[in-house]
Amino acid sequence: MSKGLEEATVTEARRLAADADRVVVKAGTNSLTDDDSNLDDGKLDKLVDDIEDLLSRGKDVILVSSGAIGAGTGRIEQSSGTVEESQALSTVGQSHLMHRYTESFDRYDRKVAQLLLTQHDLENPERFTNLRNTVETLLDWGVVPIINENDAVATAEIRIGDNDMLSSAATMGVDADLLVTLTDVGGVYTGNPKEDDDAERIEAVGTNYDEVQRIIGETTSDGFGGIQTKVEGARDVSEHGIPAVIAKSTDPDVLERIATAKPVGTIFVPINGER
Repeated sequence: MSKGLEEATVTEARRLAADADRVVVKAGTNSLTDDDSNLDDGKLDKLVDDIEDLLSRGKDVILVSSGAIGAGTGRIEQSSGTVEESQALSTVGQSHLMHRYTESFDRYDRKVAQLLLTQHDLENPERFTNLRNTVETLLDWGVVPIINENDAVATAEIRIGDNDMLSSAATMGVDADLLVTLTDVGGVYTGNPKEDDDAERIEAVGTNYDEVQRIIGETTSDGFGGIQTKVEGARDVSEHGIPAVIAKSTDPDVLERIATAKPVGTIFVPINGER
């Protein structure tokens, strides 16, 4: 269901997404870890395979990746009961996560780079300019920038799952043409699809945003890093004229389908300030 949006409007948004020259891909923790919250090599390799499809089309790709705490949990078999333990696990897991990304991208002879950020890096103009210049240089070199929160020092970000908003800020800050948020569900639904068999996928969000927000507020209870922040991040970029897609990371060829304007997940139509 597209909740009242005209089919032509949705089709045009899909075309814009397909034509994007620079794409930010955000992969959540559940898209990278197994049922025991350990880093899942198969999921990570599939993500890299999907990103390679975009790269092979000549697109720039910036990856915003969660999963450091999960990777740390798997490495030392230690649970994260406190904020301090989560911070420590992230330091163990981040190096392992980047090691696995390096190995996986090596299959395609691609190089990667790590950027660890906090909210201060996004809010301080000089630091953000430095970040932007670094990303531009890496892309010029054909290197894939991989961005994550600096969980070791940013306690609030561990609790609120701010990679959704980080990916939104990165999309606008590096002049990307598309934001794709990969999750463990197929997009935005009228209910929780894991619990409600009658939940319907909302194909497109645009001027119907307030209604979609109402539905989400009534049907979801996941707090930190849940669908609410993903929707807010996608909405932010759509208000700046940039399409965004929330889609299921395990769907076959998910990024290729977006790059060929096929219906997938939930697309956020650029609205340029309209309601």
